[in-house]
Amino acid sequence: MNPDDLSLTDPAATEPLSTNPVSAMPDSADGAALAQQKMALQQQVDELRQEIQALQKTKAQLLQTQLASLQTALDRLTQESLSQLEQRKQTLQVAVEQLERRQEKVREEMRKSFAGVSRDLAIRVQGFKDYLVNSLQDLVTVTEELDLAPKAKQEPVSSRPPETTQPIVPQFAEQGFQEQAKQVRKLLDQYRTMPNYYGGPWQLRRTFEPVHAERVSNWFFTSGGRGAIRSLGSRLQNILVASAVISILRSLYGNRVRSLILANTPERLGDWRRGLQDCLGVARGDFGPDRGIVLFESPDSLAQRADRLVKEGQMPLILIDDSEEQVNLSVLQFPMWLAFAAEPQLRTARSSSFDFFE
Repeated sequence: MNPDDLSLTDPAATEPLSTNPVSAMPDSADGAALAQQKMALQQQVDELRQEIQALQKTKAQLLQTQLASLQTALDRLTQESLSQLEQRKQTLQVAVEQLERRQEKVREEMRKSFAGVSRDLAIRVQGFKDYLVNSLQDLVTVTEELDLAPKAKQEPVSSRPPETTQPIVPQFAEQGFQEQAKQVRKLLDQYRTMPNYYGGPWQLRRTFEPVHAERVSNWFFTSGGRGAIRSLGSRLQNILVASAVISILRSLYGNRVRSLILANTPERLGDWRRGLQDCLGVARGDFGPDRGIVLFESPDSLAQRADRLVKEGQMPLILIDDSEEQVNLSVLQFPMWLAFAAEPQLRTARSSSFDFFE
């Protein structure tokens, strides 16, 4: 090879050798770096996206949990508020009912108090009236005893049958009075099984229980029409028993039977008058000195009146209230008397207070 060839070929041969390696090495290094940076950035972007999704998911879960807790708290608060309101409502309803009952009770007490005061005044006025009537009856009795001769002259002798001058002494427990005893038992059964609430005067008009029939039967057949029986604990019940006795005797002996009532206070005599009117259907005019029923506050006045009735051929029936602690000896001489014996504890309780009609 000659020098000319070397001169012609060196520039072309040597130029690519001097330029290509130097220019190619920097471009490949920059591309690799850029690729690595791009990959790193892409990886960071992916990681950030994953973190964002995780945060969004966590946020949603937290919001859901908070909403559930808040809803539960609201429900519990609402339920508690409703329960408190229901309890207050029930409490108010109970308070209103108590106030209404108290108002009704106060009104009832006012009515009862007014009625009780009115009844007490009426009883006291009626008792005072009965007391005046009894006082006038005693005065009439004393006056009649002081003026017996003129009174006897005015009475027509022919108005009485001759046999009535001898007093009848009924002995219901003896054999001679079997017919009367049969009638008594028949009337007792009638009063007990077929009560006549609209019967005529002197007929028993009230319900007659077996306990009442037992008391009346014992008085007729065991005591022989004169003696004491145990009180039934109520003046009204005692008056019912006495009314049955009066009705039976009236059925047997008619108007000759005169009932003489003995009680130690005008109030109790008023109870007897009202009770006999209710049980026997008698009127106010049947009470009086010369009537079928006479009320007495003193046993001496009663004994004097009974003695006069016996002398006149009448049949006095003496009825003694259970307030009397003992039977006066002047009463024991008469053929028919019925005393109601109170229990000792009742007698002690009644000794300090009035016992009005029950």
